[in-house]
Amino acid sequence: MYQIRKLGITFAKNFRTQFKYYNMIDNLKKFLNEEQDPKAIEKITSKLNDLLMKNEEIGYIAVQKKPAITVFPDSIVVTNKRIIICQPKNMGLSMNFTDFTWDEVEGTFMKENILGSEFSFSTKTQIQVSIDYIPKTQARKISTYAKEQLDLLKNPVVSEEEKVKIPEFIQEEIVEEVETEEVVNYAEIMPAVSNYAEPIVENTATSPEKLSSELSQDELFAKLQNYKKLLDNGLILQGEYDAFKKEILSLM
Repeated sequence: MYQIRKLGITFAKNFRTQFKYYNMIDNLKKFLNEEQDPKAIEKITSKLNDLLMKNEEIGYIAVQKKPAITVFPDSIVVTNKRIIICQPKNMGLSMNFTDFTWDEVEGTFMKENILGSEFSFSTKTQIQVSIDYIPKTQARKISTYAKEQLDLLKNPVVSEEEKVKIPEFIQEEIVEEVETEEVVNYAEIMPAVSNYAEPIVENTATSPEKLSSELSQDELFAKLQNYKKLLDNGLILQGEYDAFKKEILSLM
């Protein structure tokens, strides 16, 4: 049971790999219309199958074609993320891949010669890469695609979802203003406090009959002063004060 399951998983992986490979071959058939070598395209795509990053798509492939028989041609692959230089080694048994992302590329150049064209580009780190004997039609298309990618890098396209953004309304706290009346006369709002204290009236207004000779001179003088205060405060009349004064003076 375990072996059957293992075989099923292996078959599924191989099927997905083959499906992806043949799907890529179908998508790259359009590149065979500009004199690309079919064997070179097939060999490159079989190796690029494991090199492409997520969401990376091949834009164009240019294959070198020298005047004599080109057994192991160099190739240039441009994707939406980078430039890949493919150079066969060891009699075509292996291949070197050198890639440069578009943000590393300073500029691309194309020069048409009598026999094919030369496509080259420079990086921001002063690296010069050049592939010659590229068929003229392929060189024009790869140059156009490269310039489009560099232009997109400088002027990125804003998607419709990013353009249409619903503004977020931030609810502001509303502070109600209450009109207040300016106070000019503070006496209107301050409680009335009277500093007047009623004098304590000592019931000393006794009749002359109650005054006796038993009081000392000091007590009689104090009585007289008390009567004077009562007169000043308006508590007794002038006639009453004169009568008390006359009586006290007669006893002194």
